[in-house]
Amino acid sequence: MFHLLLGIVYLSFISLGLPDSLLGSAWPLMYQEFSVPVSYAGGISMIISAGTIFSSLQSDRLTRRFGTGVVTAVSVSATAIALFGFSVSDSYLELCLWAVPYGLGAGSVDAALNNYVALHYAGSHMSWLHCMWGVGASLGPYIMGYALSGGQGWNMGYRCIALLQFILTAVLMLSLPLWKKRQRTGEETSCMLKEGGSRPLSIAEIVRIPGAGEILAAFFCYSALEQTTGLWAGSYLVLRRGFSAEEAAVFVSLFFLGITAGRAVSGFLTVKLGDTGMIHLGEAVILSGLLCFFLPLGNQAAAAGLILTGLGCAPVYPSIIHSTPEHFGADKSQAVIGVQMAFAYVGSLSMPPLFGVIANHVSAALFPVYLLVILILMAVMYEKMLLKVREETGNRGGDLE
Repeated sequence: MFHLLLGIVYLSFISLGLPDSLLGSAWPLMYQEFSVPVSYAGGISMIISAGTIFSSLQSDRLTRRFGTGVVTAVSVSATAIALFGFSVSDSYLELCLWAVPYGLGAGSVDAALNNYVALHYAGSHMSWLHCMWGVGASLGPYIMGYALSGGQGWNMGYRCIALLQFILTAVLMLSLPLWKKRQRTGEETSCMLKEGGSRPLSIAEIVRIPGAGEILAAFFCYSALEQTTGLWAGSYLVLRRGFSAEEAAVFVSLFFLGITAGRAVSGFLTVKLGDTGMIHLGEAVILSGLLCFFLPLGNQAAAAGLILTGLGCAPVYPSIIHSTPEHFGADKSQAVIGVQMAFAYVGSLSMPPLFGVIANHVSAALFPVYLLVILILMAVMYEKMLLKVREETGNRGGDLE
């Protein structure tokens, strides 16, 4: 039973990644078919992100009422329906309408699954599961490319991913008894009884938890750093390093390769170092990667910088999520993780465009400086969180490793 449910969780994480890169892969054809400017992809992306933020903030309330299994199954089905809706859309307005359930489904399942894994599985599984997200994100464009090369159009690409999501929905529905049988540990149960954790927490209550504000800021910074690197590294290499567009694309892929490979390796290292140790290691590796951009060594320095930055990013996201129950209590973890996800999406939405403004009005050469400032702020906020949590734990007479 345990291993069967874990396998279903792994499949769910792959499904989380499958749709994430579809729009970017298909948009060069879609915008021409719908006779809209190429920039209109941003509108669809913003609607999806807004829905994701909203549903992330509601995840605590929904999961407490219906359970992780039901929330996951319903969320995946909403995503599947939205993807099928994309495949049959005849106008840009229809795409915008289908983007609403797309975003709502994505946020709820992301927060619910991450909290479930943080409560019930070791940190190594959290890293490997996020590696599986990378596998799904890589498979999505491949499936879309296969549909396009076969002459079946972008619609068939979306339809194939929708079919996979519908199949997963059926599997999740059949697995609901497994989710219900998976009991909390005695430690988690006593914690929830002691804290009276049956009531959903408001955002204001979450922020007032010692250390919560700091970890939200740290998570905001992490997502800002990852998304800014992915979006602007290519432009930086072309505009400031003299790379061709083709060369830059290859080098940027090294960043994502570093994240995926790093999460596979992090699963083994987490057993020895723990979540806090992995976050410190990740921050140090990111720093070494960013410093490479300042070295006068040409292409080699740029390649090393992107690979190291990706490797450093790898353990940070899953380790922050996995350590949430330990730092803030099992009874509060779903609420905190939901808001963490929302802050992550806000960071992804706001900080990359801000650098675009800086690059346009000042210089794209500030790319590594911008990332370095974000990294420093992330590290400071994380250390402040640890200090406050340790003080709170000490006041309660507890012990935090």
